[in-house]
Amino acid sequence: MGSCCIEETNKDIIPRILMIPAVSYPAPFWSGYAVINSKITDLSLQDFKGKYVILLFYPYDFTFVCPTEIIQFSERINEFRILNAEVVAVSTDSEYSHLAWITTPRKQGGLGEMKIPVLADKNHKISNDYGVLDEIRGIAIRALFIIDPKQLIRHVNLNDDAISRSVDEILRLLQACQFADKFGDTCPLGPIQQKRVSRHNSIYFDTTSN
Repeated sequence: MGSCCIEETNKDIIPRILMIPAVSYPAPFWSGYAVINSKITDLSLQDFKGKYVILLFYPYDFTFVCPTEIIQFSERINEFRILNAEVVAVSTDSEYSHLAWITTPRKQGGLGEMKIPVLADKNHKISNDYGVLDEIRGIAIRALFIIDPKQLIRHVNLNDDAISRSVDEILRLLQACQFADKFGDTCPLGPIQQKRVSRHNSIYFDTTSN
């Protein structure tokens, strides 16, 4: 079984500057084939209007790090759906590669049953539009975008291939987005508190003012 963490690259090559879409601006539209419930079907960003979307880019199918995090997002999808959010995993592999990976049992290196869509970006357009395409290897880097119900980008996360994403951290960020959407102003550090926090009534500003 391959690994997206051990592939050697030419460190002397200077990578180009990635043109990543700006936070708080519209997310680039995307559409393509995805595997949903073990079937290949059309899917687009438009299908998620009115919901938060976690767009989860990963490098390769049939690797070691990638399935561990994708399975976690799939197994905990109900926690995202309670928050009016969906998760879509995407790589530059084809929809047929995705289907083969999903229908391969986990004990044999497959994903097994997926409760989230796995989107194909075979022509690299989606990865390129989101500024996460490694043109040398022809793959998406390990990146994550939170897109809100108005289809604006609210958060961007980029990782080295060897570093997986935390479901708990993404849920925290999603809750922070929703807190800000509901109450405005600033979002408190630490656990989300169900009260309005602003410069005018924050305990922090009360205790630090002269």
